[in-house]
Amino acid sequence: MLFKDHPIHNARSAGTSDKARIKVSQKLIDWADVIFVMERRHSQLLKQRFVLQAQQMVVLDIEDNYVFGDPELIAALRISLSGYL
Repeated sequence: MLFKDHPIHNARSAGTSDKARIKVSQKLIDWADVIFVMERRHSQLLKQRFVLQAQQMVVLDIEDNYVFGDPELIAALRISLSGYL
């Protein structure tokens, strides 16, 4: 959503929860150059579950207690990702 139609970056979104609409997979990990996670525990889960190569992992330090598309979440993501957008 935030990277939609970005002139430089392509982005995909996936979750670490079993309830996630789109779950993180090894295929998505392999596709990524940079992986953004909201919380440090997400980073730890990815490192435990998947083979990470040269991907940079960025922890945004945003609590994962929002629903998808929440305006407060979008605002927090815009601030945290401002150097990348």
